[in-house]
Amino acid sequence: MTRLTGDALRLTIFIGENDTWHRKPLYSQIVHRARAAGLAGASVFRGIEGFGASSLIHTSRLLSLSEDLPVAIVIVDTEERVRAFLPELDELVGEGLVILDDCQVIRYVGREEDPAPVDRKGKKSS
Repeated sequence: MTRLTGDALRLTIFIGENDTWHRKPLYSQIVHRARAAGLAGASVFRGIEGFGASSLIHTSRLLSLSEDLPVAIVIVDTEERVRAFLPELDELVGEGLVILDDCQVIRYVGREEDPAPVDRKGKKSS
């Protein structure tokens, strides 16, 4: 299990929901590459409205024709590990915004993996 506390770097990538990499969602490719790189974690957040460098407003309102909503991918890890991941983004992100922020990790605890399988009634089998 990855342990992370104290000084860290937050990497946030803003792209469009419809952005793709080899016909697959770009946000998914970024998350999978972050996992393969051993980063502490990544989360994808879908926006309800926004605009970027094109100044075109994208919104989820019913009367809007836009379906390309803003997406933010957030990754937090040590500065060394995040900076080592940046070349991956150079390859993947053609349009979008990539930002780095210093941050403090107060608590980062994952679920303990339980090797014993659980049956349908919630009981551990031996």
